[in-house]
Amino acid sequence: MAPHPIIQAIIDFSAGAAGGTACVLSGQPFDTAKVKMQTFPSMYRGFVHCFASTYREVGLRGLYKGTTPALIANISENAVLFLCYNFCQDVVRYTSKMGRDETLSDIQKACAGSLASIFSSLALCPTELVKCRLQAMHEMEASGKIASGQKSTVWTVVKTVLKKDGPLGFYQGLTTTIVREMPGYFCFFGAYEVSRSTFAQYMGTDKDGIGMLPLMFSGGFGGACLWLVVYPIDCVKSRIQVHSLAGRQEGFIKTFMGVIRNEGFRPLYSGLTPTMIRTFPANGALFLAYELSRKAMMERFGS
Repeated sequence: MAPHPIIQAIIDFSAGAAGGTACVLSGQPFDTAKVKMQTFPSMYRGFVHCFASTYREVGLRGLYKGTTPALIANISENAVLFLCYNFCQDVVRYTSKMGRDETLSDIQKACAGSLASIFSSLALCPTELVKCRLQAMHEMEASGKIASGQKSTVWTVVKTVLKKDGPLGFYQGLTTTIVREMPGYFCFFGAYEVSRSTFAQYMGTDKDGIGMLPLMFSGGFGGACLWLVVYPIDCVKSRIQVHSLAGRQEGFIKTFMGVIRNEGFRPLYSGLTPTMIRTFPANGALFLAYELSRKAMMERFGS
């Protein structure tokens, strides 16, 4: 018997939040290196140099800069994403003239994930702006774009945004975030579901019976496909959100064309190495936490 829609929504929201927490705790240092390399590609020779320089100059805490907003960002994003993911699956069933209990194909689930990402972008953008600014604050000071000696805490960044740009300032980079999320999450959910289907077929079981390691690999594979497709867009988003600290930035198209014209294509992929290293443990942990917590809550509250 299917649970009440409100109970189902709470379960999906809570399981998404659990997945978001697991994702951050397992991959934050790599995300910090990614943002630093995206926004200041000329400062670092590569991932190892960025990692070592940050540790030497700022210490271990420098690699965990922005963890608080990252937790808020990922918990809110994934809670909203998985809540809307199941709702969007019903939308796909309706548009495909399918029954409510019919199983969607992997491609149809990918479309539902892409649609759900529009809603999660609204929850993600403000917190990710704060996170990116905190992560790249040292480089902004070192490059002379902002005055040195500023306190870099979540609250000081929030106050600066409100003072300079008002509440809408938290949505700088929203268009770029949506442009990134929609194709990204099509690949994310599509690759995840295809990988699970492949494991299930090979092992002679259903998707829920493939075990922890194949489940984590499927999550990591989905994350890898997402980043390979959308990484240049994410690079532009990070630049808009970080460099807007020094003054209002151009929009997505102008920023994108400016990078290509002045620096070439290579900087658009700066930081890809730590991103790909991070994606398997982080997204594997995300889906493991999501699936296990959702299954436990469905057994406890779903009937």
